[in-house]
Amino acid sequence: MRRTIFSDEHEHFRQEFRRFAEAELSPHNEAWLAAGMSDRSAWEKMGKAGFLGANQPEEYGGAGGDFLFDAIIMEELGDLRLHALQASLHTNICMPYLTAFGNEEQKQKYLVPAITGECLMAIAMTEPSTGSDLANVSTKAIRDGDHYVLNGSKTFISCGQNADLVIVVCKTDPDVSPPHDGMSLLLVEAGTPGFVKGRNLKKLGLKGQDTSEMSFSDCRVPVENLLGEEGRGFKMLMEQLQQERLCIGVGCMASVRRSLEDTLDYVRERKAFGKPIAAFQNTQFKLAEMATELEIGQSFVDKLLVAHIAGEEIVSEVSMAKWWTSELQKKVSSECLQLFGGYGFMDEYPISRDYADAAVQTIYAGTNEIMKVIIAKRLGLG
Repeated sequence: MRRTIFSDEHEHFRQEFRRFAEAELSPHNEAWLAAGMSDRSAWEKMGKAGFLGANQPEEYGGAGGDFLFDAIIMEELGDLRLHALQASLHTNICMPYLTAFGNEEQKQKYLVPAITGECLMAIAMTEPSTGSDLANVSTKAIRDGDHYVLNGSKTFISCGQNADLVIVVCKTDPDVSPPHDGMSLLLVEAGTPGFVKGRNLKKLGLKGQDTSEMSFSDCRVPVENLLGEEGRGFKMLMEQLQQERLCIGVGCMASVRRSLEDTLDYVRERKAFGKPIAAFQNTQFKLAEMATELEIGQSFVDKLLVAHIAGEEIVSEVSMAKWWTSELQKKVSSECLQLFGGYGFMDEYPISRDYADAAVQTIYAGTNEIMKVIIAKRLGLG
């Protein structure tokens, strides 16, 4: 079904980015997968070409476009399976914290180079013992004169190895009740004494993305690196999670489409018992079901994109989209792999990578169980 949310300008941007990605990014993807992380030159090329910060203000070097431009980048990277470049994390999750809550000095110091690709960003929420329970993070930042003294540890931090600047979720008042009232966000630069990047974690999927442990031991962070107001960290996180979860939905649907299209091509060519496996009713029914679910999911995500750009509060709806599209990605990658038969289990066929990469979608950005809790509460059930 033809999608109607994109203008001619958006589609021209899509063509330009696709050409850029195929020429400058795709040739390096296998090397990134082997290395477990992307290289800095790719980010700098993206920044120089104007593909970082498409939705950021022009006065800081952004393109000043709407969120659909960033959605296009997410879709094209997903279609090309360029998951090693965590562009959505950098541009659509981390940058908005600076745009929304940063002061002018912070924007000039960090947002401007983030848009050029010279300052890569990560956000450190998850801790070894907290998972999705953000209100009870144990990392502490205690004020000492002109600095906060930061102590604690984080894990599963995407872009942790490459990051030059990390938004650290911490407690500046660990004794206050309720606990989320004592939460703040600090901007911590890589190389700050006491800030140690741990190992690059080995994962089931998303092999090209660097994912790290981090620790902070008497790490002194200047007071001017407080993002927004002290004690408002939890509210700031909640304000930005709508876009983060919408990004998950956009990426999931791009991956679903890629898996399905590859499988359609495969079943038309692969023969069994003297005829293409596309001729078997089971194959036809499975693909018909998945194609239908693709259209349903894409229509929902497109509707949410329009609402988000219009400034609507759609926390319930993006929570629905996050869990439904991520479950769909897992289902489609599994059923498509089955249609590939034994070849689907081989690394030479990208569907095997799709299957492994899908696993985390129902876990990060809040587990799908948490999404259902949010939806239930907003239905007045808890």
